[in-house]
Amino acid sequence: MRIGIDVGGTFTDIVLINDDKREIFYTKTNTTNKDLSEGVITGIDKILDISRYSIEDVEYIVHGTTIGTNALIERKGAKTGLLTTEGFRDVLEIGRIQRPAEGLYDPGVDNPLPLIPRNLRLGIVERIGSKGEVVKHLDEDSAIKAIQYMKEENVESIAVCFLFSFLNKTHEKRVLELIKEIYPKAFVSLSSQIAPEFREFERTSTTVINAYLLPIVRSYIDELLKKLNNKFGKIPLRIMIASGGSISAEIAKDYAVHTVNSGPAGGALAGSYVGKMIGCDKIITIDMGGTSFDISLTDQEIPKVTGDGKFENYPVKIPVIDLAAIGAGGGSIAWLDKGGALNVGPQSAGSEPGPVCYQRGGIEPTVTDANLVLGRLNPDYFLGGEIKLNLDLAKKAIDEKIAKPLKMKTEDAAFGILRIVNANMIKQISVSSIEKGYDIREFNLVAFGGAGGLHAAEIALDAGLKSIVCPPISGDFSAVGLLISDTRHDYVQTIMKDKIDPSEITELFLELENKGINELKKQGISSDRAEISWSADVRFKGQSYEINTPVERKDKLSEKDVRKIAEDFNRIHEQIYAYGSLDEEIEYVNLRVAAIGKSPEVQLPVGKNKGENPENAKKMVRKVYFYPHGFKDTNIYEREKLECGNIIKGPAVIEETISSTVLPPESIARIDEYFNIIITWLD
Repeated sequence: MRIGIDVGGTFTDIVLINDDKREIFYTKTNTTNKDLSEGVITGIDKILDISRYSIEDVEYIVHGTTIGTNALIERKGAKTGLLTTEGFRDVLEIGRIQRPAEGLYDPGVDNPLPLIPRNLRLGIVERIGSKGEVVKHLDEDSAIKAIQYMKEENVESIAVCFLFSFLNKTHEKRVLELIKEIYPKAFVSLSSQIAPEFREFERTSTTVINAYLLPIVRSYIDELLKKLNNKFGKIPLRIMIASGGSISAEIAKDYAVHTVNSGPAGGALAGSYVGKMIGCDKIITIDMGGTSFDISLTDQEIPKVTGDGKFENYPVKIPVIDLAAIGAGGGSIAWLDKGGALNVGPQSAGSEPGPVCYQRGGIEPTVTDANLVLGRLNPDYFLGGEIKLNLDLAKKAIDEKIAKPLKMKTEDAAFGILRIVNANMIKQISVSSIEKGYDIREFNLVAFGGAGGLHAAEIALDAGLKSIVCPPISGDFSAVGLLISDTRHDYVQTIMKDKIDPSEITELFLELENKGINELKKQGISSDRAEISWSADVRFKGQSYEINTPVERKDKLSEKDVRKIAEDFNRIHEQIYAYGSLDEEIEYVNLRVAAIGKSPEVQLPVGKNKGENPENAKKMVRKVYFYPHGFKDTNIYEREKLECGNIIKGPAVIEETISSTVLPPESIARIDEYFNIIITWLD
């Protein structure tokens, strides 16, 4: 048995899977923002009570944490200093001299300020050359002086990033030794450990983010481990990371930057799992919770992983699942700007006070309030009845803050809130697909999260997607994704060559592979569960950015294999940019190896076809608003009672304990053998 825990901005999702019996238990608890570990412990207690199992039955826990993400969003990380090569203290500010893509034509938009102010960024006399040679030996006096200054300034965490340290890390290692002697209290992040590859700005940015988050993430993991041990005894804890893998809690304490976006990464894995389940290799995954809307794209059954991601507009040089997220969730606040135009988000009511209808003191209307006013949510069955929603308070808030100022009916204003938030989500889906060379009409939408099913059909209809899949336990499906995740460790070697020798790169690949295999062995992962993948970052000569290209793993690569890398790079380049040419010179930038320890395959329950009639699952008829029809009599179904083969025609609402799915009048749904809701369009 395994437990997956996904801490969101509003709710903490908990899933327990019994692989032998194909049993899945799930629940939600409120996210305890003052101490996230409290909500985690409460959730474990709750899921054990529901399942009637004990903690002794659980092999391990996988945890997707928002602690690093939130600290980065709110700029509440540790007081951090940077030690870098003399003359390069301003690299964080200079960057790439690029403006944020979302504000390209807005003169008021600028890049975020560096996480470290200039007075805490100091140069050290040293220099490593582009071949890894020592050009100027480390001046230890200048290093000691800088470390003493950091100590006087009460810096909590220090990032060390020297030029070309990814080729020769001796100077960084010596500075680490000096910090331990002079200022042992300080947390330290070395670029040669955190991001050992070329690109000075991105490498520095990644190391700084790690240092900025390190004290917070390590403190949280230590506190969580302490509480777990005190309450349940020693139990293995894995932390989800942004690449879509998981690592031991002990390793995660040193690699804080990898934990950012770990929850959404679980959602991407869950979406690809659904794609394999239904035999579809082109999937767009949306995870709509209480605070955010996360999007990922899966092609050929694999979520896209990039080595050039961004966290809150800060670049990172680590493997991350290519995700996009916007502030659009059930708690997103509706508001009018100075011109009287309706906006939704990115501000969220979160879990405290939450939407107005929660009756916890919220006064700003939210997406959840709008769904309640339109009859799409059952006020007596939210979280299976754990939370009673107040319809009158929701109506009053929308009426006073939105409808009256816009001289609209309350229900029209409520639907306007949904139209705006849906438009925001469709725009981001387009950015993640169409702008990257994909034909969105070839993709299926996999929707989950507490609010995903409420919006999925209308989003897909407006965006032109083929069909919608709402998996079982969709409100907690990101937590299922955590349990799908494998143990993963990534390694990189910068080579920067336009011509490569097959035997040379084979040797380099195998060196990286051995590191990964040894790390997996340390964690008790047997060879039959180990899987190795190779890839290379390639670009046309003269380009500034490269494309990660798969490389077939072999004990000995040949010239034919090298040509295959070039051909595959051209194919991918043409797909993205509509250009490819085998006559152009290419450059091989990085070699990458992923060492993966396979987790047991999640087995969802499988049912037998019980016929098309869903009457046994029908709960009631309720008035639900659909544009342009207005309020219509709508059949309400209990999802847990629906059988494989059942067909439901819209309009309808399918309710379950932790989410609901809305079927517009022009849609039809069927329940497949895995209890997925498959929604398509009537002719």
